[in-house]
Amino acid sequence: MICFLSCLLFSSPILANEEENADEKRLDLYKKTEAITQIPWYYFAAIDQYESNTQEETASDGVISITIPENKWYGLANPSKQNKPFWIAMFDGFGQDGNGDGLAERTNDEDILHSFAHYIEKHGKTKQDIKIALWSYYQRELTVQTIMNIAKIFKEYGTITLNETDFPIPKGYNYSYKNTWGDARGFGGRRIHEGTDIFANYGVPVKATTYGVVELKGWNRYGGWRIGIRDIYSRYHYFAHLNGYQDGLEIGDIVEPGDVIGSVGATGYGPPGTSGKFPPHLHYGIYQDNGSTEWSFDPYPHLRKWEKKARSN
Repeated sequence: MICFLSCLLFSSPILANEEENADEKRLDLYKKTEAITQIPWYYFAAIDQYESNTQEETASDGVISITIPENKWYGLANPSKQNKPFWIAMFDGFGQDGNGDGLAERTNDEDILHSFAHYIEKHGKTKQDIKIALWSYYQRELTVQTIMNIAKIFKEYGTITLNETDFPIPKGYNYSYKNTWGDARGFGGRRIHEGTDIFANYGVPVKATTYGVVELKGWNRYGGWRIGIRDIYSRYHYFAHLNGYQDGLEIGDIVEPGDVIGSVGATGYGPPGTSGKFPPHLHYGIYQDNGSTEWSFDPYPHLRKWEKKARSN
């Protein structure tokens, strides 16, 4: 249920099979809720995935990670926290009976999904209505954007099981890298290096490492030509110092592991177009969003695992 940063690591075959079974149960629940409410399943899947990424503890006794706070579920002034829908409604609570047992249980998967669907329905069922509902609930633009992008990915592939990865440099090209995360950097003021540098020749293709949506593309005086991709685990993958972009790639596009997104360069540390102040390399960083803040973490262990997997294919 709880998605810690350890979800970045590869699971054992047994754990992977257990997760696939849980995914099947989740997908069945999302589609059942869609059949009742006519709200597309991938929105419930995206909300649930986002909460899995950001909740330290979840309320559900089953497989759903959406956790509605008690004061919202029962209503702010509800003194008894009874599970009767009529009583909850008296206090303008969130909770609804989704499985027909006459109770609105905060720990029941069907009740949770039905309750969130009811909340969305009060705003409407169009894409824009759902965005407004999400903003009203979370009050955070990055959260709304992330959920909408996750929904976009789930809709595109028709599944929530999207765990494949790839190394950013294709096989057959020479490259080298070591763990440089946290090293001191001086340009633009004292700061740490928030990534791993992978050295390769100019023009070597750079690939997406996970499923995601292009969130950023353009020039930065430190990073040069760069691309930012947000994946379904609320991780932001940052590719910098690029020589150029893959033709046609734009903000909002879906990418999958192995898609070429650009090429290795040496851009940055100056106005747009500045290049050649250092050897050509790819700066690759990963940032995790927990629903309130975002921070950099060391990508090196994950690069090593992705590299090993890519070489074995």
